[in-house]
Amino acid sequence: MLSLDTQTVGGYLAAADPVPVAALGPDSWYARRGKRLFDVLVALLVTITVLSWLVPVVGLFIRIGSPGPIFFRQRRSGKFGQVFWCLKFRSMYYRPTQFAQATQNDARVTPIGRFLRKTNLDEMPQFINVLLGDMSIVGPRPHAIEHDDRYWFTLPNYHLRYHVRPGVTGLAQVRGARGETDKLAKMKHRVSYDKLYVRKQGFLVDIKICFMTVGAMLRGNVNAW
Repeated sequence: MLSLDTQTVGGYLAAADPVPVAALGPDSWYARRGKRLFDVLVALLVTITVLSWLVPVVGLFIRIGSPGPIFFRQRRSGKFGQVFWCLKFRSMYYRPTQFAQATQNDARVTPIGRFLRKTNLDEMPQFINVLLGDMSIVGPRPHAIEHDDRYWFTLPNYHLRYHVRPGVTGLAQVRGARGETDKLAKMKHRVSYDKLYVRKQGFLVDIKICFMTVGAMLRGNVNAW
């Protein structure tokens, strides 16, 4: 058993619950070094071959659809609770307001934004976050700070999802546990997938999730509003 000392991590007080070593994931070369190498190589490839033309094309449609910036930045929690600015293509009308999750048929979402969200293309700028070291290609999706405030101490071992970098895609998302978490059961379901990924992470697991993500994008993601 490994006990995490109570300490401030990224502005949050880490839970001091006893945690089994196995729950923290494998101590493999891939987990320690290979995953970051995989992240950088894939992110560079996507940035050069896709983002180089996707940003100006999507940016043009966003600006035609509604005034405002091309990118949306939001503070999210990263590895060990460290806060970073998460990038997305803007999919809503530009009205700076307090945090509120997107709901089904949300009037704030623009026509182009609805397409971007359904296909996950709104998340593509996060490959830049990967290059900056804030995120990984595969991992638990980064939650908004407001979600962490709500669930850090109320869901058992919630903090374990932050033992790894958050991902552009993740196990929970390809299994359909995404979108609005208007009920506690939905968040529990999502976090259970996140903790399972932390325990089982590996090269073949990441490759499989990447292929499942592409398949979900082509079919149209479930619960993507």
